[in-house]
Amino acid sequence: MKNYNVFVPRLVTKKEYFAPGHRACIGCAEALAVRLAAKVMGQNVIVANATGCIEIIASQLPYTSWRVPWIHTLFENTAAVASGIESGLKAMVRKGRISDQGTKIVAIAGDGGTADIGLQALSGAMERGHNFVYLCFDNEAYMNTGIQRSSATPFGASTTTSPAGSASIGQVTWKKDMPVIAAAHNIPYVATACPSYPFDLMDKVKKGLEADGPAYIHILSVCPTGWRFQADLSIRIGRLAVKTGIFPLYEVEDGRYSMSIDFPELLPVKDYLKLQGRFRHLKEDDITHIQKTVTSKYEELRKKAAACREDESGN
Repeated sequence: MKNYNVFVPRLVTKKEYFAPGHRACIGCAEALAVRLAAKVMGQNVIVANATGCIEIIASQLPYTSWRVPWIHTLFENTAAVASGIESGLKAMVRKGRISDQGTKIVAIAGDGGTADIGLQALSGAMERGHNFVYLCFDNEAYMNTGIQRSSATPFGASTTTSPAGSASIGQVTWKKDMPVIAAAHNIPYVATACPSYPFDLMDKVKKGLEADGPAYIHILSVCPTGWRFQADLSIRIGRLAVKTGIFPLYEVEDGRYSMSIDFPELLPVKDYLKLQGRFRHLKEDDITHIQKTVTSKYEELRKKAAACREDESGN
């Protein structure tokens, strides 16, 4: 398990494959996450990008922020398009039409295009074993169309379609656990990441690109506009999501769980919730309920990781 509190010199390219000048909101952690991932992806890549925040901010005709081959797809079929690209390249290499240059395929979508309307295509692609990396940039709602709830919206959050009020807490269901759903497909690599921990994020994108088969990386994309907080707090809120256990960082490599970063003691979830306007309506009982659930889920994840360590050591 890495200690990211200790500075270790790293070689990171100064080249920008996701160019500045896009139209992201001030403080957008999603744009930062894409920039970091693009540095690892390099130029020998083809990107399939679903409708969503990244597509909207980076493809303002006649301009683009992408300095690599990039295809815009519909909300629901990113994984299908990535599968087609991967299969087409394989066929062209097999027929001698092109040489095998090791081109990587990367699919990009938000939580709505992944956990909701894109889940069927993604599940099929993972089941078929297509060799590509799927990056879910999760800002926990349909942000670019007006902050509507998705199945990745956390319990208690207020959105335009799950508004908090006298008779409602806001979102009444718990966040869909997409990394676990992906891992259940028995694919080579699954991970969670957050741009507040940039080296961890880049390491995981690299692992995903090197995997022999489908790889799924679920990236928390802190959103000042939809989460209602000051734009200069994005990195702090991302770290709090990890340090409170609300968004744990872990990997599942060939079915084996491991914690990327763990803490002897988690911070209370209220430290994370109180900074965001989408949670300002929560009462003390609501926060206590969220705390119990987060603690329980985090301990369950720890146990999975500990069991995998024991299996590997033969104890």
